[in-house]
Amino acid sequence: MTESMNENEAREEICRVGRSLFERGYVHATAGNISVRLDDAGFLITPTDACLGFLDPARLARLDAQGRQTGGDRASKTIALHTRIYAAARSFDANTACVIHTHSTHCVALTLQSPGDELLPALTPYFVMKVGHVPVIPYHRPGAPEAAEQVAQAIERFGAAGTPIRAVMLTRLGPNVWHDTPGAAMAVLEELEETARLQQLAQAARPQPLDARQIDELRRTFGARW
Repeated sequence: MTESMNENEAREEICRVGRSLFERGYVHATAGNISVRLDDAGFLITPTDACLGFLDPARLARLDAQGRQTGGDRASKTIALHTRIYAAARSFDANTACVIHTHSTHCVALTLQSPGDELLPALTPYFVMKVGHVPVIPYHRPGAPEAAEQVAQAIERFGAAGTPIRAVMLTRLGPNVWHDTPGAAMAVLEELEETARLQQLAQAARPQPLDARQIDELRRTFGARW
């Protein structure tokens, strides 16, 4: 979490982002969750079975640095995955302080079509610049520890290769994205879901990804992590 955001502000921001995602159809019913890593290394996370469109800042689950709940409604079971993401991602992005998980429709649909090791090719410059590589994690039941382990391994693998990632895709479930703040993480999610939608709209035309020269220009000009 950035120094300018205290815990009360983080609670309000989680609720603002959750409401925005719900109202625009990025999440539905009680699917999806949002967490924030606090300055004391503890966490806030949306409660289990909560609808992101109707969150109460005071009822968000509060956990200590060891993941033990200290307040609020019962924490989402995905806190185990989120803490693995923070631990792995902060090795490459020390300010990583928010993880968002959704069941975004177009992203999930792509995993029903055998996408391969990565969800999407480099279709647009903003996907390359704002999202980057999105490794696909094979299907595991929600909350399975094997999925968390594979997510951590993917973060470490891409980071060690010099292309740190900001998202992974859980097959048949949805993306997990992370960034410094809830607003920044939401922007990554929006770009990812929009690119997945474009991919599906253009399926019949078989769109060609950006070529190596175009991607290299984005790296040099904007620091893209591709």
